[in-house]
Amino acid sequence: MQYIRFGQTGLKVSQLCLGTMSMGSSAWKGWVLDEDDSIPILRRALDLGITFFDMADWYSTGRNEEVVGKNLLRMSARERLVLATKVYYPMSDDPNDRGLSRKHIATAIDRSLARMGTDYVDLYVIHAFDADTPVEETMEALHDTVRAGKVRYLGASTMYAWQFAKMNHVAAMNGWTPFVNMQCQYNVLYREEEREMLPFCRDQGIAVTTFSPLARGFLARDDRTARATHDVDVVTAGTLVADDGETPVGSVFVIDAKDRATMVINNVSKVVNDPLREQRLAMFHAMNLE
Repeated sequence: MQYIRFGQTGLKVSQLCLGTMSMGSSAWKGWVLDEDDSIPILRRALDLGITFFDMADWYSTGRNEEVVGKNLLRMSARERLVLATKVYYPMSDDPNDRGLSRKHIATAIDRSLARMGTDYVDLYVIHAFDADTPVEETMEALHDTVRAGKVRYLGASTMYAWQFAKMNHVAAMNGWTPFVNMQCQYNVLYREEEREMLPFCRDQGIAVTTFSPLARGFLARDDRTARATHDVDVVTAGTLVADDGETPVGSVFVIDAKDRATMVINNVSKVVNDPLREQRLAMFHAMNLE
């Protein structure tokens, strides 16, 4: 295993990071492995030299952090591990138990640390952009987690490049801790981030980690995966054509939920100046997405 510098920080991570959304509780989603089936994978990852593990509070509604964090700490010394987790998605029906408000971040980090059984996390990632919370509130709250010693580095995921740039600009203007990592969906079937996000991160020296590198298994096998079968809101393929109805202007292989799929088609349509973009989007929403 090779160990590389994490962006422009002094942190060294294994070149491969193990994503663990599929570990936790099968009661949450049918394709998720329970603890007994997750442990051999974690042990094998450590044997292969992987030290970087990615979790989220939302995965299995907290059970993911318990299964992954506590078992890793039984198998390895804490200082040899680089543990990442995330915050944003709803953890209950409580309207304040979600998003990137100061209240939720302050509560969520303590709960995550307790579930993992550690007093700090190496990388704390916001799972998405929160349009309902001022950027200043979010960035200061995240900065406070660092100052309190609960978080070493900050990262972000699932947003437009301008939103990511805005958040780091606010941090820089106020002397707060910036994001040093962007975790985005990226694989040979979904390359939208090559347009703006990846060039921006390259220019700023921001470490990039990717989720769904095998496109939910579509790149690893011919048949449908357990996840694709379970997640019925998956679209397998689509082709945009010009007004003549024949000339291809964009091929899209979508393996995400409806809102993400809309963004993909929307962006491709804008690039080719498709005059029928709105009509195509309306047709897309009317499709049978199963």
